[in-house]
Amino acid sequence: MMCRTRNLRRRLACWALGALALALGLPVQAERPGVLVRFSHVVAADTPKGRMAQHFKKLVEERGKGRLRVEVYPDSQLYGDEDEMEALRLGAVELLAPSLSKFGTAGVPEFEVFDLPFLFNNLDEVRRVTQGPLGRQLLDRLERQQMVGLGFMDSGFKQMSARRPLTTPADFQGQRLRVQASRVLVAQMRALGAQAVVLPFGETRSALAKGVVDGAENPLSNFITQGLAGVQSDVSLTRHGYLGYAVVSNPRFWNSLAPADRELLGQALAEALALGNRLSAGLDQQALAT
Repeated sequence: MMCRTRNLRRRLACWALGALALALGLPVQAERPGVLVRFSHVVAADTPKGRMAQHFKKLVEERGKGRLRVEVYPDSQLYGDEDEMEALRLGAVELLAPSLSKFGTAGVPEFEVFDLPFLFNNLDEVRRVTQGPLGRQLLDRLERQQMVGLGFMDSGFKQMSARRPLTTPADFQGQRLRVQASRVLVAQMRALGAQAVVLPFGETRSALAKGVVDGAENPLSNFITQGLAGVQSDVSLTRHGYLGYAVVSNPRFWNSLAPADRELLGQALAEALALGNRLSAGLDQQALAT
């Protein structure tokens, strides 16, 4: 029994029908043994975050010896920006890696501090926050919104792209610029005289190509892996803000795991996040060198 739909409520109903079919003795698709960990994210599989998720899967399945299996769903295959948080809370997925900007609108406004412009000078400063006591406190705040915070990953410093050079504040006047759903990011663009257009990340390239928006802010790694350079003629190296991710889990799932399995997942994730950070920094350096 296979169900293919992007609508969250319909997908959950589909799974309920599958459970009913099993109860009635109807044929259903056989499941492999082991605890299933579904890891959903919204970027392509060949991005630093996508490769981080695949490395996590590899480590878990090698070390778990059949107790744990990981299914990775990149590129919004399961859920997009607009519904992935709800899916996690409902238990329809076990792991997500949303950008930090999403947690403010999800009810944890402390995360909006990461959207402030020119907050960090370099990644060392970022990691003193994310890998220190303050980072742990921020992850713990996610419990209020039925999420378990497991770790941070860098995407990099954001640059501006548009159909024309953006070199002075006056250049932003009247430009329609894509941003994430963050009050801080919307206010920044409005302060520059631009129109902030909130769009899911998965729709950004299409919106740029069709002229729905004039520009966007992204780390250089996104320009390389998402093909944004093909639809944007000018990139201004502004480094005006930091973009990062936090990996989160469903608390019912996480707390149901055996302690040894939680430790295994946590260690594998720490190693995978370290790889993701190295890949992201490397892509930024590669882009700057070209």
